[in-house]
Amino acid sequence: MRLHICAVGRMRAGPERDLFDDYIQRADRTGRALGLGPATLHEVEDKKGGGPAAEAALLERALPQGAVRVALDERGKLLTSPRFARQIADWRDAGRGDLAFVIGGADGIDPVLRDTMDFSLSFGAMVWPHMLARVMLAEQIYRATTILAGGPYHRT
Repeated sequence: MRLHICAVGRMRAGPERDLFDDYIQRADRTGRALGLGPATLHEVEDKKGGGPAAEAALLERALPQGAVRVALDERGKLLTSPRFARQIADWRDAGRGDLAFVIGGADGIDPVLRDTMDFSLSFGAMVWPHMLARVMLAEQIYRATTILAGGPYHRT
């Protein structure tokens, strides 16, 4: 199952980008044997300033057809890391070819697009900077691959 991170904004060089790239590379290496990956980042940018609706249109075009759609949203479901790993495995085992995580812009994901999501995931009640949310997602994807592979990275 191919993994996609569809996000508003461009990640520039710096520590967040370095962490993101490192975790995604690790996830790709670990996930390959599990039928997970590669993970691809799709960045969109609304240069005309159209707000969440314009961002939603750009995100919609970035989402692969038929993908499981997962919104990152503070109103979403809180999962433990093992439960997150199991959910990914369940989608993979159901024959889904693509899994797309959606990270909105500063004003979040437009409600019209949010309503098309298959699942909504929260990293807690706090709002996180979008670049850190990408890093946190990349780390959790890597952690999920190590949990599914039975590796020592995740400790309970």
